Amino acid sequence: MSAQPQPRLTPEQYLELDRASEFRNEYFNGRMYAMSGGTFIHALVIANLTGELRSGLKTRPCMVTGSDVRVRVAPAGLYTYPDVVVVCGEAKYVDGRRDTVLNPVLLIEVLSPSTEAYDRGFKSAQYRTIESLQEYALVSQAEPRIEVFCRQPEGTWLLSESVGLDASCRFESVDVTVALRDVYDKVTLDPQEPPRPAANA
Repeated sequence: MSAQPQPRLTPEQYLELDRASEFRNEYFNGRMYAMSGGTFIHALVIANLTGELRSGLKTRPCMVTGSDVRVRVAPAGLYTYPDVVVVCGEAKYVDGRRDTVLNPVLLIEVLSPSTEAYDRGFKSAQYRTIESLQEYALVSQAEPRIEVFCRQPEGTWLLSESVGLDASCRFESVDVTVALRDVYDKVTLDPQEPPRPAANA
């Protein structure tokens, strides 16, 4: 006997379930997906980044939050929890609960081996559809490296990279420069082996 297909959730049903859940969940195309927990190093990089951005934006009308804030990418599409969210001006929300942001200016994801392909591929493409978004950054845990994708006036996205502890990374959307040495302060990097070439048949 075949299993009955699970009914798809509406965004409203997802929000109700996620708000009552002990764990964070993403939503896409009617389905809810549990998000895996991060490591101490992952959390430390997020804390360092958040602190540096908050310091740089202290006199600006911008707000920086960590990964507890949900972002709605599209009304019936992706709802997710970026590692760092920056909103400038008045934050816009899905509803009166004020836990789901609609207008981020800058989103940052700290990469991990289990999520890197997802963050670089599907999630990156989804993020680029957010009308308010000006920059999307990927931060490595394997080496001191930050990749920033910046929206250009004609709508294309330009990649810039900052590599090494002596480098600095500039976020044009919020006019803030952070030193990679500060982003990786007290962080023990976890170099990953490059993929091995396939053996010849």
